[in-house]
Amino acid sequence: MAKKKNNYAEILKASTKLGLTSFGGPAAHIGYFRDEYVTKRKWLDDKAYADLVALCQFLPGPASSQVGISIGMLRGGMFGGFLSWFGFTMPSVILLVLFALLVTNGSFDSGWIQGLKIVAVAVVAHALLGMGKNLAPDRQRIAIAVGAAIVILLIPTTWAQIGVIVLAGVLGYAIYRKEDAPEPVKLALSFGKKTGIAAWSIFAALLIGLPLIRPFIESTSFAIFDIFYRVGSIVFGGGHVVLPMLEREVVSDWMTPDSFIAGYGAAQAVPGPLFTLAGYLGQLMNGGWGVVIAVIAMFLPSFLLIVGTLPFWSIIRTKSGVQAALKGVNASVVGILLAALYDPVFTSGIRGPVDFAIAITAFTMLVYFKLAPWIVVLVTAVLGAVAYAI
Repeated sequence: MAKKKNNYAEILKASTKLGLTSFGGPAAHIGYFRDEYVTKRKWLDDKAYADLVALCQFLPGPASSQVGISIGMLRGGMFGGFLSWFGFTMPSVILLVLFALLVTNGSFDSGWIQGLKIVAVAVVAHALLGMGKNLAPDRQRIAIAVGAAIVILLIPTTWAQIGVIVLAGVLGYAIYRKEDAPEPVKLALSFGKKTGIAAWSIFAALLIGLPLIRPFIESTSFAIFDIFYRVGSIVFGGGHVVLPMLEREVVSDWMTPDSFIAGYGAAQAVPGPLFTLAGYLGQLMNGGWGVVIAVIAMFLPSFLLIVGTLPFWSIIRTKSGVQAALKGVNASVVGILLAALYDPVFTSGIRGPVDFAIAITAFTMLVYFKLAPWIVVLVTAVLGAVAYAI
């Protein structure tokens, strides 16, 4: 028992440190995690870590958060996974809720908000470049990405996005199914396949059942839970891809496009996962209770998917067909992000030549000067405020 408590304390300490210092998005988070968990603490080796990263890229949801949850579960079981998530996630949730309160109370000048909307253009463009190189490196996947972007732009609905992801998986399977899958690594778990099946059953029941029940329940809390659970369940490719799905779910009914994009811009300035944007949106939608429901609903699918898949990963990893379908899905994610770069990011953030000039400056600082994202966010917010004042 004492050893378990020590493990819990270690997990919370390590994950909170990462939650306070991990700037730069999912790719950077994976690097921070490796440095902390593999190099410094030696909780697992590079081969096992690489396999966990592969698993979390295979699943929908926030990859870096899922890697942290997985490592926490390997170290301290289910509760260890929760502590790992809590430490990594809560610092940015708290910061974004405080920002939402400033926006709600009118304490945040509209010039600064415009700067945050402009920086979102640079950040999404930067993410698109990196993801394009990794997820669409050949002509076939570039074609899938471009086709996905065209469909999403012409049919801007959540169901169109889901359909694009499914079709891309089918195309990926058809094109890449003959390629070899890598050898898996055996992971030591405190739970087995029965628990995994139960987790998958709960995941599927909520994903299918919540939208069916929602029309019959007049409840703001239920609506928030349904929205964020559904988005957290079907988003492939990391936090930036959550932007278009959430925008279509919450803008107009719950908040203005300006408030939404400002929150996305602010989320770039805080450490931790981009999915903590749920905290900001939950505050605008239904105050403190909205924050709790939105954050839980956004990350609950990740927990269920990790618990459901880890016991079977050694089998899934060897299936070349699964890996092939995933290549198609990941390519479609690039297309979805490309469509989001235009609408809502560019259309909401760029009002004229001055705004575009600031966006180019922010993009240059990110891509070529390689400044930390939080520095770029602060500089762009200041430039936006100055331009608005002039």
